[in-house]
Amino acid sequence: MVLHNPPHPGETLREDVIPALGISKTALASRLGVARETLSRILNGHAPISPDLAVRLERAGIGKARMWLGVQADYDLWQAEHRPQPPIERIVAGA
Repeated sequence: MVLHNPPHPGETLREDVIPALGISKTALASRLGVARETLSRILNGHAPISPDLAVRLERAGIGKARMWLGVQADYDLWQAEHRPQPPIERIVAGA
């Protein structure tokens, strides 16, 4: 399945998870042991979900760490595929 501009995982946290939990951003940051500013950067798509945060989310009962990292990877790959890249010549074995 081809993804079309997948959302940043922070957007999912901001739009779906936090309202469903009925918790403030400040409270979530505190419960996860991260600075509110750090969480805010993630929620606004300015910072990625790190492996550490993915594990903390899982331990808090908010999805699985691999799922969060997979969503982040999908987002990162789509972004990279749609940025200008230098010309790359295909490498052929023995050529």
